[in-house]
Formats: sequence, structure tokens, C-alpha cells
Amino acid sequence: MSYTTILVEEQGWVRTIRLNRPERRNAITPQMQTELIAALQDAAASPCRVLVLEGAGEAFCSGLDLSALQAAHGKSAAEHREDAERVSRLFRTLYELPKATIAAVHGAALAGGTGLATICDFTLATPTAKFGYTEVRIGFIPALVSAYLALQIAEKRARDLLLSGRLFDAVEGHRLGLVTEVVDPHELTARVHSLAQTLSQNSPAGIRATKQLLAAQSRAWLDQAIASALDAHATIRETADFKEGIAAFLEKRKPEWS
Repeated sequence: MSYTTILVEEQGWVRTIRLNRPERRNAITPQMQTELIAALQDAAASPCRVLVLEGAGEAFCSGLDLSALQAAHGKSAAEHREDAERVSRLFRTLYELPKATIAAVHGAALAGGTGLATICDFTLATPTAKFGYTEVRIGFIPALVSAYLALQIAEKRARDLLLSGRLFDAVEGHRLGLVTEVVDPHELTARVHSLAQTLSQNSPAGIRATKQLLAAQSRAWLDQAIASALDAHATIRETADFKEGIAAFLEKRKPEWS
């Protein structure tokens, strides 16, 4: 299958999906979401044993693309719901992928980019990598990523990140439990390769069964959390704050909240 927003490569048992919009800091578009879902599903059905997710250029993923934000203005409630369900499918497919997954993070990994990076089984990041659930800054809500964040860290710390919208680096991410290893920039590729090789030597059936077990343990809670998140995601897009936040962001000014 050919893609326009991502690149897929394979070496041995390791498949790499590279976000490939470097001129836009790998910002996410609906097309990229659809292509990522297809590529993940293809990886799940393939003989590969490890999946690496990385970004081309200077960033891992800077979040939702401006074009998608601009398009949000004129959408109906049903279209907003459809957008949310596509994001949900992407995150859930990555979370439940029956292969070991590694995110190799450098530069920015913001909003949905933070979600992609931290939902992976292993998150390796350089010291200068930046993370943040920045949605509240533009009158939006980190609805779907919050469900996965709640599985990973304590609620008090989750509230700090989600309500402040502040940026945090890889060292803090490691302390919070969101980053597996902080790796020197010159060693990131080699360390990802080393970890991928180690994982590829483990039993594929064992890894698949372990991931299925972990997913099953949280499935009932996650199903309910995602259902609530889908409603919240669609509802917030109808508010005056969301419309003002997007307009202010596009016009490069401070928002005037209602």
C-alpha cells in the first residue's frame, strides 16, 4: 500500500512507521490518521515482531495540523463525532497492537503527538524532546489521550498536565512514568535498534498474549472512558471557547474567553 503522509520500512523483524510531513513538523491531518490506522493494521497482520514509530525532520509530531483546525469551524456535530471516532480508532489500534511498539522521540511531541508517543509500549526520548497536553490553551479538550494517560500515571499528576497544558521535557516524562528511557540524541537510533532486536528475539506468541492480557485487564474501564471522551470531544467543539481559541491560534493572538 502506498502512503503520502507516512513512510513504512522493514528490516528483519522490525517495521518502522515514520511520520513524514517534516515541513509541518509532522502535524496530524485526517489523512495521516487514516494512513496510520491502515499501516498499523497491516503491521498487526504481518510477520514483523516489533514496530517503531518515529518522525521525520526536527520533530516527532507537533499535534493537529492547522488545516484540520481551520476545517473544524464549519463542521456539523456528526462530522465532529466522526473526527473523534477516527482519532479513537488510531489510539486504540496502537494500544492493542499485538506487536511490541517503540516510539523514538526527538523534538516536539505535542497534544496528539504526546498521545502517539506515550501509548507505545516503550517511549525512548532525547533530553530536548518536549511533550505536552496543550489542548486547553486553545479551548479544546485532551479527551481521548486523557483516557490512556489515566492508565499510566496517578490522577493528581494527570490533572496537572491536562489542566495546565504546560510543556514538560523527557526527564520529567521519565520521572512521571511516561518515558521509558532518556537517550542521548546521537545514540537514539542505535538504542532503538538495540531494544528492537532484543524484543524481536522474544516469543511472538508470548508478546501477543501478554499484550492481549494487559489490554483485557483494562478493557471495561477503557471502553467506558473512551465513550465519555467521544462525547466530550464532540461537545467541546460546539462551544464559544473552542471557536475563539481556534480563531486566536490561527490569528496568532491571545484568546478572549467567554
